[in-house]
Amino acid sequence: MKAYWIAKVNVDDKKAYAEYAKRVAPALAKYSGKFLIRGGKFEILEGKNKYERNVVIEFPSFDNAKKFYNSKEYQEAKTFRDGKADFNAIVIEGFSTE
Repeated sequence: MKAYWIAKVNVDDKKAYAEYAKRVAPALAKYSGKFLIRGGKFEILEGKNKYERNVVIEFPSFDNAKKFYNSKEYQEAKTFRDGKADFNAIVIEGFSTE
């Protein structure tokens, strides 16, 4: 079953965040992740949202999504983001109608 990595972000240092985003690519490819949403226009329909940026990445499995996050490649990329963005992320299993 597919899984989704969902992040909400406020970027404090755009240059550092751009470097982080660039360095995420090798880990994403290694674990078959695919961006579905990467920023973009949004509108709050209900409730509150304190984040300016939304990201959704699709993975072939929950296990791949966790391996991506824990990988050496991602953890190295993450050092460019740490302390430079307010970052909230989860991994969630997809829904199946079968």
